[in-house]
Amino acid sequence: MNDIRDPVYARLLKAALDCFLADEYHKVTTRAIADQAGVNISMIRYYFGNKEGLYEEMIRETLKPLLDMLDSDTLSEAGGLAGFLRLYYDTMRKHPEFPKLILKVLALNHGPGRRFILQLLERGRSGGARRLEQLKASGQVDKAINPDAARMAFVSLAMMPMLLKDIFEEQMGGQMDEAFLDELAALNGKLLAAGMAAAQLGA
Repeated sequence: MNDIRDPVYARLLKAALDCFLADEYHKVTTRAIADQAGVNISMIRYYFGNKEGLYEEMIRETLKPLLDMLDSDTLSEAGGLAGFLRLYYDTMRKHPEFPKLILKVLALNHGPGRRFILQLLERGRSGGARRLEQLKASGQVDKAINPDAARMAFVSLAMMPMLLKDIFEEQMGGQMDEAFLDELAALNGKLLAAGMAAAQLGA
C-alpha cells in the first residue's frame, strides 16, 4: 500500500479520479492520466501495476474515509448516524459523478471493479452490522431491527440525494451546498435514529 502523502502517487490518484469520472473506463488511457498528473507514464506501472489497479485504488481512496469511520467511535451512539451521512454527502459533493460511476459498475457492469467494489461494500456491511449490534447491546436501538434492512435504509438516504442531485437542484432552484447537506444529514440522521430507537418502557 502506497502513501497518499507521496506527491506523485497523490497526483496520479487525483488525475485518475478526474479522468474516470469524466469519461467511460475504456476511453480513458494511462497516457492521458499520466499527462494530467504531470508524471511519466511508467509511474502508473510502478505504483499501481496497470490501469485497472489505478482504477481500483482510486475507488478505494475515495471511499476510505467512509469505511474508516465504521471503525471509529463516531457510530458508538445512534446520533453518530448524522455525522456519517454528513461525511458521505461531503465526499460525494466533492466528486458528484462518483455515485453514478459506482452505480454503473454495479448495475450496468460498465468498466472493471465490480468484484472489488462489492468487497468494499461487504466491508461496510459487516462493519455496519457490528456497530448495530453494539447499539442494540447499549439499548439505543431496537433489538428486532434487521441489520440488512437498516443498511438499505441508510444507503437509500445517503445515495439518492447525490444520484439525483442535478434534478433536485433544478427543482429547488438552488445548489445543494454544504449548508443544505448539513441540514439534510441532520434530518436523515434523526429519521434513522428515531426509526431504529428501542421502545421506551411505559410508552
